[in-house]
Amino acid sequence: MNAWNTPERDALRTAVEDFTRAEIVPHLAQWEDDGELPRDLHRTTARAGFLAIGFPEEVGGDGGDMIDSCIATEAIMSAGGSTGLQASLFTHSIATPHIIDSGNTDLIDRYVRPTLAGEMIGSLGVTEPGGGSDVAGIRTRAVRDGDHFVVNGAKTFITSGVRADFVTTAVRTGGEGHGGISLLVIEKGTPGFTVGRSLRKMGWHCSDTAELSFEDVRVPAENLVGDENAGFYYIAQQFVGERINLATQAYATAQRALDLAVAYAKERETFGKPLIARQVIRHKLVEMHSRTAAARALTCGVVERAVDTSKSDPTLILDAVVAKNEAVACVELVVHEAVQIFGGMGYMRESEIDRHYRDARILGIGGGATEVMKDLAAKLLGY
Repeated sequence: MNAWNTPERDALRTAVEDFTRAEIVPHLAQWEDDGELPRDLHRTTARAGFLAIGFPEEVGGDGGDMIDSCIATEAIMSAGGSTGLQASLFTHSIATPHIIDSGNTDLIDRYVRPTLAGEMIGSLGVTEPGGGSDVAGIRTRAVRDGDHFVVNGAKTFITSGVRADFVTTAVRTGGEGHGGISLLVIEKGTPGFTVGRSLRKMGWHCSDTAELSFEDVRVPAENLVGDENAGFYYIAQQFVGERINLATQAYATAQRALDLAVAYAKERETFGKPLIARQVIRHKLVEMHSRTAAARALTCGVVERAVDTSKSDPTLILDAVVAKNEAVACVELVVHEAVQIFGGMGYMRESEIDRHYRDARILGIGGGATEVMKDLAAKLLGY
């Protein structure tokens, strides 16, 4: 027995797998076509006790830690879910932690508790047109005017931005660079706040993604998250958890793709023999297994450290960066080989492996592009 397979966590894994098969898998293809998840799914998941795993009970969460969250991610994928579904259903994992860490009980009561109960949907607004991973270059500006901030600017590629009731938004309240950024909670329906079209993507089809624009949007000053001009620090602190989560999604996708490929190779016959009888196929599967096992071991080691280590610890930041890049490299190889093993069927939209192939591509971009991660790792290593 270890931290990952205690009786309680084995029961959690089984329960999440059962929930996924019953409440998600039968509807996932339709949600992909719809381009979004139904709001009822948030409430259903919350009632089942799975929406807020890893969030403290004192703010309305289900309790547990990052290990429990990773087990839930693995379970959703192993039962036939998708990373697109997880990105949309659990967007609160990037929208609310800044609010929780600020300790602002008013904001927690107004936004965090109802979100973790499945009654509200939150999103995080950082990326801007032309900005990409350059968080310090944010241009959306918020100017103090009495008891309000007046916000002008735009955001893009915002996950759950179409359905979100509020957006935890990075704005510039000070001078240039990372020192002038703050976080404001901006509610949908505020005059001047416009949600643009739902963006069509290569993958993550069931996860709505939006462009947002702000034109003289008046936001109550009480919606400031933490200290003014400290937003960059808050965002950077949460990147550790986001990158670990993406690494988990990557190796969990790789494992699911491998399992699908093995099953198909056993049943598919070519020239009178099952595919798995071919040495070249067996070698592919062994390589896929090896890369997946290595990515999982690396990421799980980082998860265990993160449970007991400050998110601002430079060595943890480095480990999270390395785990993300390695897990992304793993899943990109595994889904590629899985589609190859499936052949023509792997290219069909009705094939589950087709979805994993498309969905996996974003993992090396979101949470910091692979190239940006390498540059950050070099800095942390002193190179």
